[in-house]
Amino acid sequence: MPAITDCSVIRDRIRKVREHMKEEGVTIVVVTSDDYHQSEYSGEFFELRKYLSGFTGSAGTLVIGEEKAALFTDGRYFVQAALQLEGTGIDLCRQGQAGVPTVSEYLAGEMEAIRSDGRVPVLGFDGRTVAAGVGRYWAKIAVGGRVVDDFDAAAGIWMDRPEFPHSELFVLDERYAGESAGSKLSRIRKAMTKAGADVHLIASLDDIAWVLNLRGADVECNPVFMAYLLIFEDHATLFVNNEAVNPAVRGYLEDAQVEVVPYEEFENRLQQLAVENHTFFIDEKRVNYKIFNILTSAQGEPGSRVVTGQNPSVLLKAIKNETEIKNLQEVHVEDGLAVFDFMYWLKEKMKAVALGLEEPITEVDAYEYLDRRRSEISDFIELSFPTISASGANAAQLHYAATKENCSVLKPEGMLLVDSGGQYLRGTTDITRTFALGEVTDEMKKFFTLTLKGMLNLGYAKFLKGIDGFGLDILARGPLWEEGVDYRCGTGHGIGYLLNVHESPNAFRWKRIPGVNDCAVMEEGMVTSDEPGVYVDGKFGIRIENEILCEKDLENEYGTFLKFSWLTLVPIDRELIDVQFLSKVDIDRLNRYHELVFRALSPFVSGEKLEYLSEVTAPLEA
Repeated sequence: MPAITDCSVIRDRIRKVREHMKEEGVTIVVVTSDDYHQSEYSGEFFELRKYLSGFTGSAGTLVIGEEKAALFTDGRYFVQAALQLEGTGIDLCRQGQAGVPTVSEYLAGEMEAIRSDGRVPVLGFDGRTVAAGVGRYWAKIAVGGRVVDDFDAAAGIWMDRPEFPHSELFVLDERYAGESAGSKLSRIRKAMTKAGADVHLIASLDDIAWVLNLRGADVECNPVFMAYLLIFEDHATLFVNNEAVNPAVRGYLEDAQVEVVPYEEFENRLQQLAVENHTFFIDEKRVNYKIFNILTSAQGEPGSRVVTGQNPSVLLKAIKNETEIKNLQEVHVEDGLAVFDFMYWLKEKMKAVALGLEEPITEVDAYEYLDRRRSEISDFIELSFPTISASGANAAQLHYAATKENCSVLKPEGMLLVDSGGQYLRGTTDITRTFALGEVTDEMKKFFTLTLKGMLNLGYAKFLKGIDGFGLDILARGPLWEEGVDYRCGTGHGIGYLLNVHESPNAFRWKRIPGVNDCAVMEEGMVTSDEPGVYVDGKFGIRIENEILCEKDLENEYGTFLKFSWLTLVPIDRELIDVQFLSKVDIDRLNRYHELVFRALSPFVSGEKLEYLSEVTAPLEA
């Protein structure tokens, strides 16, 4: 959905929502960014919050009251949201900033104001797009009022809404998955027994895809498909679009004792099961409010019981098996070659432009070249997210999106930040590099070097088993904190295997965010991004990102020590390094990383590119 530049369009849409609210007797409405499965990224069908607010970032919640409206989003999108909301009448609430309420606190305040006016607050939202735990909390703070959990804010307004997503499924062979669906189901059933449940309901799309070794294309850049999965003690039922299941996939599922039922029959089937003598195991953060209500409000005898806990598949899929690790190590060489080729091309272009030998290129030209290069890799499926190509002040927006209609020309000065990745049968990649386009300032070099220092600190960490990413985050952030600088996002996120590029439960961050599941202890086999940065509004942005694999280092009387190994293999741009900010240890770490990069990539390049690779990975002197 492209950005809307005419703010009057948004004001008119909000006006129509308020008219619908008045008709339904609703005083305040919440529109989330979620689909029916609490996915981080949703298909176009579910982009109602974008449609109504004009804010195109992936994360945000819109609250519409009778007279005012507010958009809540996190630090990745502050700059972008401020620009896109200007003139719309929607206030920007910068989540995590001092004095800014959470969505729930804001709702509580607005509903109290309605009560104090002698009226009854009525909260409306679509219960299918709200996580169970969140919906239950909102129902509590609406005490003294009413909750309308089937309010459709799109009714009569979004007339050209895209179709509900549907794509053909394919089986991920065991040579890529490393474990059969039958084995995964067996491990999950053991967890069900331990929890005292005979039915496990999974609604999260990446969990379903992982358990069944199936992939689809219902969400751009996320190879998942719209589905629900019920796992019983001796069989399973998959609710999915019938047209998405070809005969080969249907036969595969039959062999795994998985029944296929149309997606639209899920709620009716669940209501039938809810009045039977079952105990359901659900993840309250990964099922929607409507599902939870169906299970907990059943009136049958004896009716269902509900046990809550994290889906077993969350941790199981986060710990990559030997086959997945081997595949990831292989594909990162080819992915690294694509990015290195882009680096060489970009530098040559900028030299030619500086000499007046070639016409300038744009941010879009840059990412299109990289995307083409990546798509040439043999098992490429799609990008793992739309490539970010941002220069100058644009790079201060963490999730800036250049378009042909709205992008900057690359001049032989300053920096270009490129965040990109691919989905392959051999796994998912995510890498960011910041490149010098020509002359750069001392300030840029200083902050680039401190960012690099932090990235290396974390990537070369050795630590006792039992620590989580909250304990390790300071290693990356520390060099910047010493200068009184920070970045308004986490330092790293878990990464799926041909699945979501952002995957729970492992992450690096210092601030705990309510409702976000990223507090897991670091385990061998987890893949996490290591991506500190600096973002100076109106000036520039810097990010350096590698994927790192958690491995066992040694075991002694103090316990088990773990470490990280590098998966990402692309040179760091030495033109942006100021060695006065690096210690001997830092320089040694960078040289060791560059030696690894050269050994991995050099067998596949020749001629001038090999000479360039040798030059940019040569040992750095103090």
